[in-house]
Amino acid sequence: MASETTRTAPEERLVNLVVALMATEQGLTKETILSSVAGYREQVGAGASKDALEKMFERDKQTLRGLSIQVETIGDYADPDDLREARYRIPTAEYELPADIAFTPAELAVLNLAGGVWSESSMSSDARAGLRKIRALGIDVDAPIIGYSPRLSLREPSFAPLQRAIEQGRVVAFDYLKPGEDAPHRRRIHPLALVEYEARWHVYGFDPDQQDTRTFLLSRITSDIEVTRSSFDLSAREGAGERALTGLADLVERQQALVEIAPGTEAALRLSRRAAPVEQGFRVPYVDAHIFADELASYGPEVRVVEPAELRDQVQERLRRVLAAHGGAA
Repeated sequence: MASETTRTAPEERLVNLVVALMATEQGLTKETILSSVAGYREQVGAGASKDALEKMFERDKQTLRGLSIQVETIGDYADPDDLREARYRIPTAEYELPADIAFTPAELAVLNLAGGVWSESSMSSDARAGLRKIRALGIDVDAPIIGYSPRLSLREPSFAPLQRAIEQGRVVAFDYLKPGEDAPHRRRIHPLALVEYEARWHVYGFDPDQQDTRTFLLSRITSDIEVTRSSFDLSAREGAGERALTGLADLVERQQALVEIAPGTEAALRLSRRAAPVEQGFRVPYVDAHIFADELASYGPEVRVVEPAELRDQVQERLRRVLAAHGGAA
């Protein structure tokens, strides 16, 4: 998929892995994946240990599952609990549309346009080369991969250096703007996992200055990532993704806004996916109050915040600034 001397970016390795696992019905063994999929294969050529590669693969599976891409593990038919020769695949049936769904010509035009964006990247020359190598091993591969678009997106420039630092076990430093503050502060952490929650990327790590774990929103990192020469114990990464997601889930259980939403609006369409209806309106969980206030303010009169008061004040302040910028009176 990429030349053996060129390092594959972590997000590209994930896409390569998704393409390979969706291209086979019977599944691929871990040995086949590590020797055939770019991102792992080049590490083999560079002399990486089998243990390090297997840990990388386990972290990648964890990342994909965090993105709701289910990696299925198939054990031995005679003994399903025997995973020594386990095979892995992504069941394509979960991504197929029901037979009774129909689209209008306009909807099909939009879908064709979106599919065109992925037609090249989902079957790039690297991906095709990887599939040819898998076929050469005698493993059946389904041909029509074009059109499958795993929900992997790299929205912040800090993602790639953080992922490399996690793989290498290197301490990082960056400037971080905390919610409600005017100036960023320098933070130093042992990065343990990158997780996506509510369509936003977070890095979870141990803060040696605070002697505790912390979760940082990548969009609030205001500087380049400094990867230092200091290292940390790689065993600390084990289970870090689950701990990060559990912590974020606990946070949104405690942070919920009561809002009233005008029916049939964009706000209703977007917020209803994560909102729970109650007697007065909807309860909507959120992680970052300032980012959530930005979102709510963007809906204008379509949403009214009932509580908490702090969130309501933030939304009103944003609306006042918009009104003042357009010459209106508060």
